[in-house]
Amino acid sequence: MQPPLILEPSLSADACVIWLHGLGADRYDFQPVAQMLQQQLPSTRFVLPQAPSRPVTINGGWAMPSWYDILAMSPARAIDQAQLESSAQTVMDLIEQQRDSGIDPARIILAGFSQGGAVVFHTAFLRWQGPLGGVLALSTYAPTFDDALQVDTTRRHLPVLCLHGSQDEVVPLFMGRAAHDCLAERGVSVGWREYPMGHEVVLDEIQDIGNWLAQRLDRQTTD
Repeated sequence: MQPPLILEPSLSADACVIWLHGLGADRYDFQPVAQMLQQQLPSTRFVLPQAPSRPVTINGGWAMPSWYDILAMSPARAIDQAQLESSAQTVMDLIEQQRDSGIDPARIILAGFSQGGAVVFHTAFLRWQGPLGGVLALSTYAPTFDDALQVDTTRRHLPVLCLHGSQDEVVPLFMGRAAHDCLAERGVSVGWREYPMGHEVVLDEIQDIGNWLAQRLDRQTTD
């Protein structure tokens, strides 16, 4: 697996955002967004990992960067669970690396777009047991959330922001909303933002993300 793209801040790093790209993209996909956000967050490191290239069943078996194989689209996404678990382990390894470098895990945010967001949801609520600073879920869904999902007391205080396009034809709005509602029903501090866009990222959304991150990571705001 290729190493992540690491964007160091202008000041000494005291926080970190680990941001996963979507299906078929790469670690450079969100580099411009991260650099824009670092102007508002001058002490936040951004870590942009790269998914391995592998065959994707729904795309005719063509190999492309993918956090896990998608076997079927409906009625719900059928996925390769073992590959999802491997990707979640990759994220946990990155959390531990940042922790070992001196970043408090309570100041580490997990972010993910589309398939990357599904990995982030799974990691934050079903795998990682330690503290976290929050979750950003962009145009995504939660294939491993179900009625049996249990959220312990510490996770209910984890800030989560779900952002989705009302015209998204790749991950329909109802899939993102279902993930949000699942967490809200379990008492998680989860917010929802909706934009008149497709399966993409727009400036208004980036501005909302920057403000949300600043509320949690800006020392002048939190201290």
